[in-house]
Amino acid sequence: MEILRSYKNVPRRLKGATFAIGNFDGVHRGHQFILDVVRRHADRDKHLGGVMIFDPHPRVFFRRDQPIFRLTDLDQKLDLFEKFGMDLAVILQFDLALSRMSAEQFAETVVVEGLGVNGVVIGYDFHFGAGRLGTPDVMKQLGNQYGFNVYVIEPVGSGEETYSSSHIRDLLRQGDVRGARDALGYWWRVKGIVEKGDGRGQFLGFPTANIRLDRGQDLKNGIYAVNIYVDGRKYAGASYLGRRPTFGEGDLKLEAFVFEFDGDLYNKLIEIEFIEFLREDQRFEDAQSLKVQMEADCQKARGILAELA
Repeated sequence: MEILRSYKNVPRRLKGATFAIGNFDGVHRGHQFILDVVRRHADRDKHLGGVMIFDPHPRVFFRRDQPIFRLTDLDQKLDLFEKFGMDLAVILQFDLALSRMSAEQFAETVVVEGLGVNGVVIGYDFHFGAGRLGTPDVMKQLGNQYGFNVYVIEPVGSGEETYSSSHIRDLLRQGDVRGARDALGYWWRVKGIVEKGDGRGQFLGFPTANIRLDRGQDLKNGIYAVNIYVDGRKYAGASYLGRRPTFGEGDLKLEAFVFEFDGDLYNKLIEIEFIEFLREDQRFEDAQSLKVQMEADCQKARGILAELA
């Protein structure tokens, strides 16, 4: 998959594509349906299929003091776009100039002159342009005016529930990682560089790899059965998210105990994939009581992960 970081000076060979446009946080099953529509139209018309996203997320740009719960970072999004068959990804820097473009200016300058699109695929709730005044109906009118196709995708879901990034965030806040998996189509995961901890896990016989969650990622605190990816290999494990109340409240930390691993993880990039919520965080009377519970947690996690495997 080719990646462009501007709509200016686009090579001729990359013009004329059909694009999905949006933020696509999580690239969930609703987004995947949109990408599939892009792929089918691109294959039918024998041209490229791509996706256009904005970075940073417009809500982050307008509310810098209110971090959002991002389901996927930029690298994860790009990996998923490629997995779901996109030939091209255009990452537009969302800055003051872009935020002030009217809907018509965006269509004329970015969509038509910049990318020379054959068509665009958007969700039923897509808004664009200054003041979010651009709607799917406005995009259809602009498509007729400038000569590109517009395909609007109605809500996609399961039963009475529509797939949406906000709903998935709510599920994760509740610790419902299986529900999130059903909506995403894959297990939710985070990644980070392993940092030095305080050594309490080592002292208890459970050496952990510690990483920081991004601001705004308010996953429910507690114990999880997880898979941990290290240097391309998958390991089973158990993870703790919390402030370690047994030892006094501290900073929020995500710690992962990797089963069957013997090595040094400090300064390594790892990914933690959340499979099942085991229990809520709690305070124990002493370290020994905590250790007994951790052994039970790990045994439960092993059973769940073995059954899935």
